[in-house]
Amino acid sequence: MIANTKDLTTATSSTAEQAVYLSITIYIAAVLLANYTATWFIPIPIFGLVSVGTLIFGVTFTQRDRVHRHGRKPVYLMILAAAVGMVAESLFLGVSWRIILASFIAIVLSETADTEIYQRLLHLSWLQRVTRSNVISIPLDSFLFNLIAFAGVFAPIKLVAIIFGEIVAKFVTGSLAALLRCPHDAQLPYVAEN
Repeated sequence: MIANTKDLTTATSSTAEQAVYLSITIYIAAVLLANYTATWFIPIPIFGLVSVGTLIFGVTFTQRDRVHRHGRKPVYLMILAAAVGMVAESLFLGVSWRIILASFIAIVLSETADTEIYQRLLHLSWLQRVTRSNVISIPLDSFLFNLIAFAGVFAPIKLVAIIFGEIVAKFVTGSLAALLRCPHDAQLPYVAEN
């Protein structure tokens, strides 16, 4: 019986590792693809614009929340890896340094806010943690990114439309990703931190 318990623990640990690596990979790929498509805009009904990049980037909030399960360190290492990828993206794919700078600053500040809020809500359900941390990080990310990337490039009313559209799109894509999360997420343990 002990051998079976050990095998189960090893299998659960292996599944948890695979899940975190998948979330990190999706996060980094989404950040890089979002930067690449940040200037491709789609109008949304009534008022607003949304970049193709935003539709992709909304997924990063939930991927980051999945990595939270393993503590702060993997989240911050994931953000660092994405930042290194952004520099390479600018050098090799010609993504504007203004987009890269805006993305980097927005990610560092909004993801830090999200990480610290999320970690303080570990006593709540996963969906409550995701929702409450995203209520702060999504608008913060949208304001920072767009003001740094597009202030002076677009008229103020267009900039407001872009920010509005991004906030809506990020909440929708982030919510869908949260609702479609891996079924075993709820059973995986958390890393205890001081």
